[in-house]
Amino acid sequence: MKFNSVFSMKTIRRVVAIFAMLLAPLVASAQQQQHYLYRTELIQATPGKLVELIDLYKQESAVDQKAGDEPALWMRHSQGDRWDLLRLVPMQNYSAYYAPARVESRERTLRAAGIAAKMHDDIAWEEDIFVYGPPLDALRKAFSDGAFFHVEMFESLPDKRAELYHEREMENAYSAALGQPTNFIFVRDQGAAFDIFTIGVFHNLKHYAESSDVTPEAQAAAAKAAGFESAADIGPYLRKFIRLHHDTLAVAVK
Repeated sequence: MKFNSVFSMKTIRRVVAIFAMLLAPLVASAQQQQHYLYRTELIQATPGKLVELIDLYKQESAVDQKAGDEPALWMRHSQGDRWDLLRLVPMQNYSAYYAPARVESRERTLRAAGIAAKMHDDIAWEEDIFVYGPPLDALRKAFSDGAFFHVEMFESLPDKRAELYHEREMENAYSAALGQPTNFIFVRDQGAAFDIFTIGVFHNLKHYAESSDVTPEAQAAAAKAAGFESAADIGPYLRKFIRLHHDTLAVAVK
């Protein structure tokens, strides 16, 4: 569909501007809610052991719940980075997760299950990063509704992490103005080198690819409303703040 009149372009810009105004408080609210702690596990299975490792993690999930812990949210690599599995282990905060009673219960239950040694043998490489992210309920609902994920991991340039975080918020405003899913943002506390990573949750590959159906006029208006010079400027603007960027597409674990 082509827009040949000035009136059409003005209408698009006004509608997108209204969306941006409505979304601004939501973006600010989301930033304030980045206080839930997760341990993110990036795992590469021993060759030939991925299926067995997935089964062991399913067993561990039952063990976690028996010990009083929240089960992990996870996904399986489809294409992109080196890891086979990404697991988000809900911790809430350090003091709650590492409370002596919870640690004792966790270790006792895991020993009784007898799966720790098998898991160790089935993992070729693992990297952990502790991050603050969105409330667990919102994340769990999204994972329950979705089955396809876009994960972007960033190492920021020195002193650019705050600006990188703001850019991620701008992209969320852009996506929301176009009626597309927004990303969950996670900020490093300690661990692996990534400063920020985001997870976009979609129903399937088709849902993820729907952004290609948006008209150039709508993209331009949404980009302007989100604070970018243009839709084409989004990528170059992001690269002002990053040293390294990894993209991965992943699917839900069945």
